[in-house]
Amino acid sequence: MKRIAVLTSGGDAPGMNAAIRAVVRTGIYKGWEVYGVQHGYQGLISGDIRPLGNRDVGGIIQQGGTILGSARCPDFETLEGRQKAIDQLKQRGISALVVIGGNGSQTGAYELNRMGFPVVGVASTIDNDLFGSDITIGVDTALNIALEAIDRLKVTASSHHRAFLVEVMGRKCGYLALMSGIAGGAEAIVIPEIEIHPEDIASEIRRAYERGKAHALIVVAEGAKYNAQALADYFKQHQERLGFDVRTTTLGHVQRGGAPGAYDRILATRLGAGATDAIAREETGVLVGMIRGQITTTPYSDVVGQQKPLDLSLLDLSKSLEQ
Repeated sequence: MKRIAVLTSGGDAPGMNAAIRAVVRTGIYKGWEVYGVQHGYQGLISGDIRPLGNRDVGGIIQQGGTILGSARCPDFETLEGRQKAIDQLKQRGISALVVIGGNGSQTGAYELNRMGFPVVGVASTIDNDLFGSDITIGVDTALNIALEAIDRLKVTASSHHRAFLVEVMGRKCGYLALMSGIAGGAEAIVIPEIEIHPEDIASEIRRAYERGKAHALIVVAEGAKYNAQALADYFKQHQERLGFDVRTTTLGHVQRGGAPGAYDRILATRLGAGATDAIAREETGVLVGMIRGQITTTPYSDVVGQQKPLDLSLLDLSKSLEQ
């Protein structure tokens, strides 16, 4: 009987549990034994691995986070650490591993696969920067959480005739900021891909007030050169000259929490099932994602070391809507 294992790694994303559930149940449906690795690669090295049955994953599809947990693991970055991980899997007769996570997690999976152990990845990160999938697990839910906060802040901003800086997650990728800014009707959007000076943001705010707006909203990605705190500090230093002050809200990890929406539950289920399908046909060393609405596999060699480019034409669209 084939045995496979599944782990989650890196930042948690709404829908990870749905993906775990899909891997376990479709694996069992195929007649396999499925094991869960606790605490990501750290648990893999230490052997924190246990069998998972259908009932172990019952009632988790609606839960945020990951029941398997996640942890940083510097030891896994070494050849010795990765060999320990492979040894733990082989000792239990496990013949393939499913890794649910983003760029860093899939880089680790790629290294395991290069060492000869069969691995299949599942695209999961709220940043949506993973090459090999048009959209990744957690993105839709994170966007809707950010949008709800933006909508609420616009109400209070209008009441007090103020400018608000809203910082969303996105260390190297501005996808969340760009999409939530467009959907939330922001006056300006600041992303890591395009550097913008605080004076340019100040001009946007002034123009908004001159057009008769009762508020101004700027959505900022945390990884931008001038993040929300840097912009707030600049505006405070130049408040007398600029003629306004701003309030700052950092959404942070609240975007990762909460129950996954319907889209993420379905996406995660399809990708998790796609992972066991890939193992069944002995197609490993690949990332399972969704491209043009279809579940696809992309070789790790085409995924690792790349960042999916942001469609910057959408930034031009957002500017044309600032009226």
